[in-house]
Amino acid sequence: MKKLIAFFEIPASDFNRAVKFYENILRTQLSVIECKEDKMAFFMEEGDCIGSISFAPERHPFAPSFHPSVSGVLISFNCEDMDITHSLIKSNGGTIITPKTKIEAEGKGYFSIFLDSEGNSIGLYSDK
Repeated sequence: MKKLIAFFEIPASDFNRAVKFYENILRTQLSVIECKEDKMAFFMEEGDCIGSISFAPERHPFAPSFHPSVSGVLISFNCEDMDITHSLIKSNGGTIITPKTKIEAEGKGYFSIFLDSEGNSIGLYSDK
């Protein structure tokens, strides 16, 4: 079966701040490209590009501008240790809005939700 999620984009109002935020909290290096005013920093997983941080001040007339939002689609990142990741979120300018919470279903782990450096709501998932 194909992965159900083809690609995600996290909007940024301050591109460099957002890239630094995600590189720090996820302990990864993002690959950055710039094309005129548009910028993207890519999340890679097993050689595949699964998503990006995106900065596009002016979109095509048929596509609306892309701005951070606390009420948009929620994506969740896996993390090894949620407590450590929460600490990194706070020290990099993010805010925890839903603390580590046990998922009620049998055999499931924990989730939390945070605001990133740009004001987007993002989720975390951890087995422990």
